[in-house]
Amino acid sequence: MTICDVAIVGAGPYGLSAAAHLRRIEGLDVRVFGEPMDFWKNQMPEGMFLRSPYPASNLSDPDAKLTLDAFCAQTGSQIPVPIPLDRFVAYGLWFQHEAVRNVDRRRVTRIERDAKGFRLTLADGESFVSRRVVIATGIGPFACRPPEFQGVPADFVTHSSDQRDVRRFSGKRVVVVGAGQSALESAALIHEAGAHVEVIARTPRVHWLGWRARLQRLGPIVKLLYSPYDIGPAGVSRIVALPDLVKCFPRPIQDRFRARALRPAGARWLIGRMANVPISTGRSVVAAVPTGDELHLKLDDGASRHVDHVLLGTGYRVDVARYPFLPSELSGGLVRSDGFPKLFRGFESSMPGLHFLGAPSAWTFGPLMYFVAGTEYAARSLARFLAR
Repeated sequence: MTICDVAIVGAGPYGLSAAAHLRRIEGLDVRVFGEPMDFWKNQMPEGMFLRSPYPASNLSDPDAKLTLDAFCAQTGSQIPVPIPLDRFVAYGLWFQHEAVRNVDRRRVTRIERDAKGFRLTLADGESFVSRRVVIATGIGPFACRPPEFQGVPADFVTHSSDQRDVRRFSGKRVVVVGAGQSALESAALIHEAGAHVEVIARTPRVHWLGWRARLQRLGPIVKLLYSPYDIGPAGVSRIVALPDLVKCFPRPIQDRFRARALRPAGARWLIGRMANVPISTGRSVVAAVPTGDELHLKLDDGASRHVDHVLLGTGYRVDVARYPFLPSELSGGLVRSDGFPKLFRGFESSMPGLHFLGAPSAWTFGPLMYFVAGTEYAARSLARFLAR
């Protein structure tokens, strides 16, 4: 039976950044599993842009040399702002080629406890043992689908993470549910593909991000209010950029930071693209019934819509029990809070040797962990912990 020191499950920004740091530790046998940048390549709509600003979109390597600027310099290309999805994917694949060349692209289907650590089974049936496991598989399994749409066939309702090619909606009537970046940008893309689109959001109004850039004229004071990552409103932005500081606050205040930093909002550069897309705020869909070849929607104000498709831009809700490779006897043994694992130093869970990076770590380390910018803190913290 093959044994390694650390198995990293997932080859997205967090998995690749962690691998780049851990492979610098002498004598540590590290294996990485998963298709590099898979979620970004195959589950994000073509034509989308990153919400995060340029300085907050770098993956992390020990020498801080594999940046977006370095990618542009080596490839002789420029990356516009906002960053197009395909350019970010190209950057991630370049980072992987430079820092983590031998990625095992096979999918991990099951993780179990073993006397020597954890036994991992791969999609082709091969299994091996790792003393530690780092789960960095992203948010794909956590797509949130409101109960009103449970049981409605996928021909009528899909989540924004299920729509790679929005051109299929050309000429169709589409309702997009949600008021966050994924909902608003999906609506813009579907509208530009030639569909008749309406956004329905339960929030009383749409929030637009980008105040940090507009406040640049205030000079140095803006740096006191906003971090370069631009996550959250003034003040909160500076705090959530420092996970060690976030942990010093009482839990109710940490939860408020998370709610303020992650409230549904769209990037300001979307406003112009949404000019001809109607947005109904303060409304919710209470029922969705297929009728022939269309879907009948009933809203909470008694109004109705007849559409060809509903796209759920309803975000993600972390619950590590939903990871398909974690059996209930393993996920059930974790100390959790509302689906999040409680983590300690080195992003280690209550089950020794099992670590979680990315969104599942946000309950402990704050909302920065939902964003690419969190790779720097997470990868360095994990590496320092394992180096000891």
